[in-house]
Amino acid sequence: MQFLQEYGGQILTTTLEHLYISLIALFLGALIAIPLGIVLTRTPKIANIVLGITSALQTIPSLALLTLMIPFLGVGRLPAIVALFIYSLLPILRNTYIGLKNVDKNYLDAAKGMGMTNRQSIFQVELPLAFPTIMAGLRLAAVYVIAWASLASYIGAGGLGVLIFSGLDNYQPALIFAGTIPITLLALGADYLLGRLESKLTPQTLQKEGK
Repeated sequence: MQFLQEYGGQILTTTLEHLYISLIALFLGALIAIPLGIVLTRTPKIANIVLGITSALQTIPSLALLTLMIPFLGVGRLPAIVALFIYSLLPILRNTYIGLKNVDKNYLDAAKGMGMTNRQSIFQVELPLAFPTIMAGLRLAAVYVIAWASLASYIGAGGLGVLIFSGLDNYQPALIFAGTIPITLLALGADYLLGRLESKLTPQTLQKEGK
């Protein structure tokens, strides 16, 4: 109880900072990766190149990537958001591409037979059918981003990493737990909420097939 009285305000502040950084990075990742995934299904010649580049970026250690941002973007939230945005790209992009590529050809033929344009086919047929796969990538990216955002404190971006590394530096396990537990809860909460969103927005026919 005394610990909460002493650090409660800091825990709340750093949790909000952590959530802010993570949500913006994830939103930007989805904003770029989903349309790009759609484009790649229409341009197979460059799909492997783009997916290869994003896979290569994913292999860069998170702390190293954050450090590489400093000469270009300085310190603070901006470089942290950019680095986390880069990490969020691969799961969303890959799942969008795979989901759209795996849409049953019979549905595409039916869409053409109904006189749908390419744009109508994408938004009315392909995306709804690929939605569960896309959401799986988004959920994975959310967990990654929330976990890796703990390192953002190294470049002055704040977040729950402040508590974790402060606990490590000062040999205070309570601070480490105060940072680690909220990160775990945020990751689980994000996965749960995105799962609920997926259930609500997935076409009922797909849900019945899944059963």
